[in-house]
Amino acid sequence: MGKEKNPRRVADNEAMAKVRMLRTSPQKLNLVAQLIRGKKVDKALADLTFSKKRISDDVKKCLQSAIANAENNHNLDVDELVVAEAYVGKNLTMKRGRPRARGRFGKIVKPFSELTIKVRQVEEQA
Repeated sequence: MGKEKNPRRVADNEAMAKVRMLRTSPQKLNLVAQLIRGKKVDKALADLTFSKKRISDDVKKCLQSAIANAENNHNLDVDELVVAEAYVGKNLTMKRGRPRARGRFGKIVKPFSELTIKVRQVEEQA
């Protein structure tokens, strides 16, 4: 008599994780997301660990969450996971300002962004 189960948003061999309200611009976050697209997850984690970008720690945390979702929720093999998609979206923008010369007002925007990472299990080819 209960509700029907919601259909999965990803395929059977995929898992995803999403982070909202990351305090950086989408353009800067996309530079870090480009580092990991299409790579195996262990190589992607190593790249994020040694990246000099400030936001790479949050991207690494999101990737680890996607790996944990794949392992625990969808019973996928961690050693065969590849970062299938990593895409960035805009979120809210805080508007701040600073007084400037001659009575003017300098606008300062502080953008937020969100990140979605999908990992996919691919079979090793001999």
